Amino acid sequence: MKELVEVIAKALVDHPDQVVVTETETENATVLELKVAETDMGKVIGKQGRIAKAIRSVVKAAASKEEKKVIVDIQ
Repeated sequence: MKELVEVIAKALVDHPDQVVVTETETENATVLELKVAETDMGKVIGKQGRIAKAIRSVVKAAASKEEKKVIVDIQ
């Protein structure tokens, strides 16, 4: 899942070298924290959060195959 979020984010931003995804396992879910450059934050979130919602939907669909719960946190 980490690689999926990383590839999507790097395709969207102007500074792909500053994209960092960290994966944290909890008892009932996997938390993916996406960090991008301050200037690229709007590109990752999109108008009214549409791109962020789309990223979360893609990750949720991929996670459902493995029957896991994945949370994407954009910072």
